[in-house]
Amino acid sequence: MRGEGAALSITKERAALVHQAAALCLLYPDDRLPHRLGLVEAVRLGAPGIDAFTAWARATEAGELAAHYVAVFDFKNRHSLYLSWWRDGDTRRRGTTLVAFKEAYRAHGFECTDEELPDFLPAVLEFSAQAGPALLLEHRPGLELLRLSLAAHGTPYAGVLEAVCATLPGPSPADLAEARRMARVGPPREAVGLDGYGGTGATSPAAFGPPGAFGPPAGPPGAFGPPVGARTPLPLLSEDRPEEGTP
Repeated sequence: MRGEGAALSITKERAALVHQAAALCLLYPDDRLPHRLGLVEAVRLGAPGIDAFTAWARATEAGELAAHYVAVFDFKNRHSLYLSWWRDGDTRRRGTTLVAFKEAYRAHGFECTDEELPDFLPAVLEFSAQAGPALLLEHRPGLELLRLSLAAHGTPYAGVLEAVCATLPGPSPADLAEARRMARVGPPREAVGLDGYGGTGATSPAAFGPPGAFGPPAGPPGAFGPPVGARTPLPLLSEDRPEEGTP
């Protein structure tokens, strides 16, 4: 388990790059994946989980990558990339949580497009890279449960989640029981029911809106439209939008 000091020693700049890199890794592996992998590799983060993921993705055939992504992030496997699912399950309060995500984006000058739900983890990570990890911290119990679930599944995507969680303050929970305790005793607004993790809540994708994890998202790298007002994009974000005709 990581010590608290290790997490606190990570600079904001490095954390932002890790979050943007993770956002690119967690998107559906469409025909732009080689380009996204190149952007991640060029930054030379030295994050073992992300490095292992990019090496695996480079060595794996495209069709196999796509099939693996769909299998891993199928709702029945309890590996949802939609953060509010971990806290709210299939309940009415999930709609309120999704509105809160959109309001957080707007407060920082971003608009979430209709191409994805606002709690889609790659979108949240891209936002975090630009505006800080407040949303990740608010939904950290779900993020940690996803990390542990992916690790138990044995997928290289677990390393991407490990890299993200390593940038957050304090130690990550070592096991599922500790993550559940963390979810129960956190701040009042973070107290969660774990229906989505082996509980009684329904897990039908139809209950959650467009299931972006089952197919390619409409626009790389994430679900945001242009920021409102002047912002300096991170290197990964700016370089992932080549001009027309650029290979």
